Amino acid sequence: MPAQISIIGLDGVPEVRPGADLAGIILGAVEASGERLRDGDLLVVTHKIVSKAEGRLVDLREVEPSEFARRHAAQWGRDPRQIEVVLRESARIVRMANGIIIAETPHGFICANAAVDASNVPGDDIVCLLPRDPDASAAALRDAIRARAGVDVPIVITDSFGRAWRMGITNVAIGVAGIAPLADYRGQEDPYGRLLHASVLAVADELAAAAELVHGKVDSRPVALIRGYPFTRAEGRARDLLMDPARDLFR
Repeated sequence: MPAQISIIGLDGVPEVRPGADLAGIILGAVEASGERLRDGDLLVVTHKIVSKAEGRLVDLREVEPSEFARRHAAQWGRDPRQIEVVLRESARIVRMANGIIIAETPHGFICANAAVDASNVPGDDIVCLLPRDPDASAAALRDAIRARAGVDVPIVITDSFGRAWRMGITNVAIGVAGIAPLADYRGQEDPYGRLLHASVLAVADELAAAAELVHGKVDSRPVALIRGYPFTRAEGRARDLLMDPARDLFR
């Protein structure tokens, strides 16, 4: 592992609209920052701009909430239309408490409110959904950037999730292309000669969390360039980070 890596937040990304040329926008931000993509760079992109470009936005004025959504919203002072969207985006409800719905999405992610979110979205009645297939979105963005810039740069698409037993949220990888999302150290020895049996690092999640330090929540900086990390090139997927239900001790 290197003693140092660089994480560069890219300014100059405009508000992304449905159908936007996301690869062109990102390359423009790279150029505006005075950088050029190099072999070995990675790009970490918040899902919001991916979802916006893909039109994954819902106008709540067009949503008719179910009776269940109305009852839940009334109990907790929530918008019943947004609750209805959460229910529609949920493959399974894990738990409902204190006005929060912990849901499993069709992607297999377990998160609050099925990741339906109104933050960093213009308009009082617009909410943003996750991309339909974040791994495919990452692969398409990687291909588009490679075609234009001539550099194969892995892509990590992120969202912010809460964590059981820990306060606060952190970025995790929900879409990956061009990088192995896990680093398996099992079978290797530590500096004291002990054999490692369970050390599998969630590299893509760690890169996502590191990038959040420059993304910020209110800084309009949804793209980060990571340089100097010796990743393993692979046709990886964020789905590889999901726990097999058979091994999930808390399901």
